[in-house]
Amino acid sequence: MHSIHDLTKLSRQMKRFVLVAGDSFLLSLAVWLAFSIRLGEFYIPPDLSFLVLLFSFPVLGILTFDRFGLYRMVTRFVGPSGMRRVIYATTAALFIFGMIVLLAQLPGVFPRSAFILIWLISILLILGSRQLAAHVLDIIETGPPAKEDDSKNVLIYGAGSAGNLLAHELESRKSHNVVGFIDNDLSLWGQKIRGIKVRQPDEIGLLIQDRKIKEILLALPSLSHQERHRILRSLEVHSVAVKTVPGVAEIASGQVAVSDIRPVSADDLLGRAPVPPDQSLLAQDIKDKSVLITGAGGSIGSELARQVLRIGPKRLVLFDISEAALYDIEIQLHDLQENLIEQGHESTDTGKTSEIEMVLGSVCDNALVRKTIRFFDVATIYHAAAYKHVPIVEDNPVSGLANNTFGTLAIVEAARDLNVSRFVLISTDKAVRQTNIMGASKRLAELILQGAAAQPDTKTVFTMVRFGNVLASSGSVVRRFTKQIQDGGPVTVTHPEIVRYFMSIPEAAQLVIQAGSMASGGDVFVLDMGEPVKIDNLARMMIQLSGLRVDTGSGGDVAIEYTGLRPGEKLYEELLIGEDAVATDHSRIMKSNEPFIPFAELLENFEDLKVLMERDDASKIRDLLCVIVDGYQPSPQNV
Repeated sequence: MHSIHDLTKLSRQMKRFVLVAGDSFLLSLAVWLAFSIRLGEFYIPPDLSFLVLLFSFPVLGILTFDRFGLYRMVTRFVGPSGMRRVIYATTAALFIFGMIVLLAQLPGVFPRSAFILIWLISILLILGSRQLAAHVLDIIETGPPAKEDDSKNVLIYGAGSAGNLLAHELESRKSHNVVGFIDNDLSLWGQKIRGIKVRQPDEIGLLIQDRKIKEILLALPSLSHQERHRILRSLEVHSVAVKTVPGVAEIASGQVAVSDIRPVSADDLLGRAPVPPDQSLLAQDIKDKSVLITGAGGSIGSELARQVLRIGPKRLVLFDISEAALYDIEIQLHDLQENLIEQGHESTDTGKTSEIEMVLGSVCDNALVRKTIRFFDVATIYHAAAYKHVPIVEDNPVSGLANNTFGTLAIVEAARDLNVSRFVLISTDKAVRQTNIMGASKRLAELILQGAAAQPDTKTVFTMVRFGNVLASSGSVVRRFTKQIQDGGPVTVTHPEIVRYFMSIPEAAQLVIQAGSMASGGDVFVLDMGEPVKIDNLARMMIQLSGLRVDTGSGGDVAIEYTGLRPGEKLYEELLIGEDAVATDHSRIMKSNEPFIPFAELLENFEDLKVLMERDDASKIRDLLCVIVDGYQPSPQNV
């Protein structure tokens, strides 16, 4: 067995030589068997010339196989495509061989039926050898089959191509025992795939109980987000771990291992399908231009950077106060750029690549901001730098206002004075009817842009995009819940009735770019976040789809603990100050016409605010914010 194991360590050239030698023998065997079967005797060629003619077929076969790419394929992952190549290549080789036989004028001693036998036997031997090799390699890698008692009993939800390929992969790895397929297509119920019965969804509960199912694997890569969400909701009651698998093409090509099966994501749980972006809007303010992103190391800033780089700017300038965050995003972007070049992405098809520049510093540093804009000739700014954690900013109001409000003022004035073409502020739903300093500071940032846009000498197009929570951000409850579930609980929810809007980070970044391109100046764009999500329901789904039970006091695995609303936190967030939002040409982007304060008046209020911030008088700061910011009402515990 040791010598067989050494075959896996051979160089690619040696492995190819072994395949060629094996195929030569098998094709020669196919010719001999065909004649022996046809003549009903142990066949011996009548003379040397006929022997040479017969065994020209293996030579033709090897050359044709090479031409059809059979020796460039991974033996362990031949799959349906590889099988078709074997059939096509064998047919082509036999056709050429037949022409040679006819030209040699030997029809009398070469029965025509022998061609059919050679073709059939060759295909059977070559395909059989590939399947045997794949089986042997699997045994070498994974060892002998595991005892069934040691296997994980699983159900595969989806009896299509992905489910079939997944079952094959699981069988070869010996890591799971596939008990059955589940499918919504009633025409498949009762049928068998790979010897495994297809059952209806109503049987899941019984199967879990009788066969001790440990996991349900979703093999539904082409299903819509809404349908996937509906299935997950139906599985929630079973308290069994639910995981999802890669797409069919990835499994079939061998690019994805079974180890890549992952737990269902928050995107799956929320069931929101993204809308394909308008490419013209994406490119308008980015393609071949110098783009600056502040807060580039954060959740939204880093995704904006990735999206912008794919579009192909002349220069991408990343601005952040965190050295570690800048280092991480720089590595990611250089890796992404190399991948785009390798894939021949259209943003790199001219042979030019985007310059990537790093600037370490604070947006409150007026001189650094101006130097950066001027030196890199910035045309478009996406301002994502902000403190966003409500309780922390509530306890540090001066720092929150300095960064979120006065940092925005510094970069807005620099952009206006240096004639930046477009400036897009990343805002938040917490800027509407604020009960906390963070929300008030972001509404002040919006007022700065609205006021600057209304000035007659402004050439910069200032606009802002307001949206709610993004999944998997640094402050996301999804990330916190995942860790708490892994640690065994409790899962902490502030209030049983609290609801929030959610959107994926990539979708939010794409919509921000598109909304910014639609602006004419002073616009307040609001992203359609879909239906609000009850956080308590989200926590329960995450627990149950992890294969655990919610502990209600009478038994269970993970408890839910209600901790009470944090300082400045609201039960419900809103996206609109008024009710006059209008639709745009994009189905997920709305435009809101909202009141603002003239820029000169706003600056006067800021002078008073600066004085109170220098005194660190939190109480007076909140009083002044109640005057400046329409709708701000600090929560009672902070007054």
